[in-house]
Amino acid sequence: MRIFSVLMLVVVCAASCTVNKNIMFKTDTEYVFDNPFTDSTNTEYRLAQNDIIAFQLFTNEGAMILEFTAGNTQTPRYFSFRDFTYQLDALGYADLPALGRVKLSGYTIRTAQDSLESWYINQFNNPMAVVQVVNHRVIIFPGAGGTARVVPLMNQNTTVLEALATAGGIEDRGNASKVKLIRKTADGDDVYLLDLSTIEGLRYGQMTVQSGDVIYVEPVPEIASELLKDVSPYVSIISGLALIYAILVKGF
Repeated sequence: MRIFSVLMLVVVCAASCTVNKNIMFKTDTEYVFDNPFTDSTNTEYRLAQNDIIAFQLFTNEGAMILEFTAGNTQTPRYFSFRDFTYQLDALGYADLPALGRVKLSGYTIRTAQDSLESWYINQFNNPMAVVQVVNHRVIIFPGAGGTARVVPLMNQNTTVLEALATAGGIEDRGNASKVKLIRKTADGDDVYLLDLSTIEGLRYGQMTVQSGDVIYVEPVPEIASELLKDVSPYVSIISGLALIYAILVKGF
């Protein structure tokens, strides 16, 4: 019994080292999170580093587009809008035709289009710029293993709540009071802690996500069940050995 007790203690200690090892992005109690943007008037998506944009420029304020949609047979039909794509580099610059490297990170889609039109106005007659982000996606961990998703976002002003809804919502094991939004910036990674467990957390859920954001819902620790799952095979082995030992001892 003494040997059995010692073995059980060793097994429990060893198994406890693997409990909840699937929890990612842990922070200590002293970690200082960044302040979430809760201003509902500033929710428009802004271009960021590594965004891939589709960009086309039309003259005469886009008259060619109307001719194209009206079915004019003289209008060229060989081009596809997304055939012309450009990637913002790590500093937020894109290398565009006739302009060279221009910084677009931090611009909204509307301001990017307006700026491009002003930059091209000396070369083209009444230019009209059209910009789309074609790789807009976020990575979502909804709170349970095996359920993470890379979610492409068609709406440029998608909020945290919309992104979570697209991924199916928070899983049963997910902790709604500990939702971490991780965003890569030119100065490093910003980490926001969002409490979506109360109605007051709705203002945090209205934050606009950026391309490449990681939304991580921290799982609720399941110490007892995971410990039991890890210990059960060893308990069976030790119990079997103890039974064999008892039989042999009694046999003698």
